[in-house]
Amino acid sequence: MNTSTLKEILVGGNYVRESDFKEAISSVGDDINKVITHLIEKNFLTETLLTQAEAEYYKLPYYDLITYKPQEDAIRTLPEAFARTYHAVAVALDNTAKEVVIATDNVDKKDEIVEKATPVYPGIKIKVVYALKQKVDELFLSYKKTLDTRFAKIIKESKHIAPEILDQIIEDAFLLKASDIHFEPQEKDVLIRLRIDGLLNEVARIDKKYYENILNKIKVASSLRIDEHAVAQDGSMRFTKADEIADIRISILPTIFGEKVALRILSYYVGTFSLSELGLSDKNQKLLENASKKPFGMILIAGPTGSGKTTSLYALLKHINNPTLNITTIEDPVEYRIENINQIQVNEANGLDFANGLRSIVRQDPDVILVGEIRDKETVEISINAALTGHLLFSTFHANDAITAIPRLIEMGAEPFLLSSTMEAIISQRLVRKICSACKYSAELSSPIMGLSNVYKGRGCNACNYTGYRGQIGIFEFLPTTDAIKNLIITNPDKQSLEKVAKQEGMKMMIDDGIEKVKQGLTTFEELARVIGIN
Repeated sequence: MNTSTLKEILVGGNYVRESDFKEAISSVGDDINKVITHLIEKNFLTETLLTQAEAEYYKLPYYDLITYKPQEDAIRTLPEAFARTYHAVAVALDNTAKEVVIATDNVDKKDEIVEKATPVYPGIKIKVVYALKQKVDELFLSYKKTLDTRFAKIIKESKHIAPEILDQIIEDAFLLKASDIHFEPQEKDVLIRLRIDGLLNEVARIDKKYYENILNKIKVASSLRIDEHAVAQDGSMRFTKADEIADIRISILPTIFGEKVALRILSYYVGTFSLSELGLSDKNQKLLENASKKPFGMILIAGPTGSGKTTSLYALLKHINNPTLNITTIEDPVEYRIENINQIQVNEANGLDFANGLRSIVRQDPDVILVGEIRDKETVEISINAALTGHLLFSTFHANDAITAIPRLIEMGAEPFLLSSTMEAIISQRLVRKICSACKYSAELSSPIMGLSNVYKGRGCNACNYTGYRGQIGIFEFLPTTDAIKNLIITNPDKQSLEKVAKQEGMKMMIDDGIEKVKQGLTTFEELARVIGIN
């Protein structure tokens, strides 16, 4: 498909206005993927609407794999090799009506899919339907054998055991949307765990005699010393498979049973992630958008490691990114790549830390600056100075909540009157797991909680690895930087004073946002209890 066909589909089908489509072309050029990404980021389009538009154009029924749950037995009737070749999966089989439904996003091959699938289903009508690519991808989980089973086959049949085992682990991490892979040497074997939706899950174990070669493969790929086993090492590597590209950050640490390896998977390019997908309420999203329109000032996102702070900042950068702005970041590490933004990697070995890098950035005529993290007094002072002198500055900060960030910044050396003049917004966030849409059901409570007699839960299914949860969403609190708050900051207030005034100014706490998401059926009380400790 080219942009002309895309225009015919979207503009001709009245899904997107012609002026919005032209604006996308002028902003990002003629690359179809960039045009789609731009339209989604600007809220002119959604992935679901795009799929519906394409289905209508190609005269195929649109099949919503969230509304219509695929039949596990039906999936396995179509050979895996066929499914992967055509990116098509059987989702329903009715032997009485003599019909099988095959879902695909590969519309150009619809006739070939029918032709090649006919021998698999003799005497049965084949109905090809159109579905979201992401949802078709998820169905491939039904074909997956356990890693232990695949390892045994590789060990038995392959001459390249270490590379193939490593590829299988990383591919599973991609498929399951894991953020981290852990290789943990035990006394007799090596435990492999994936961090999925914030929690570690054991996925396999391997014999120690194969681990050394796997470890060496990782070290070579990330330019680390293979003859060093007694000190910590850090590096990075790139993994490419089909249309998946990821930078992987490597950390190796010696333990009593051998070298433990942690791999952090970093997406090479941010896709269509936007502010609207973070989980912000309409009010909070509007507050953040308004703060980002200011010509100067500081926006901070607070929270512990792994709470999604960097992702939120990138979504904000993508929201404001346009050809008229000079946007520069300094990060450790650069986690995502965004086109038309100048991204700098911290390199402390060469003297390029946050403070020194920020000094240089200010001399580069920036409009917007992103500092990956405010860690020390020097970075605090330079950041505030940059925000005072005509720059909009975004950063992350380690604090338990939005209110605590103010006293902590002052303790680190920020002058209260300067902080009051520059602070435009402080957001605190956590990530909670979302209820799996494939096995979501309404559960009656034994006694009402906060006015609710029914809540949603997940039963557990193949799509969510039988956890009842799939994916994550943010819960937030915003400290409103009203005149009352700014006047209070000048007095070097304690947390209690700030919290009292903030509530008077309309601040909603993180627990309020979490409970609202329970009411919306996005997460559960149990998940809130795990993440923020409610009773």
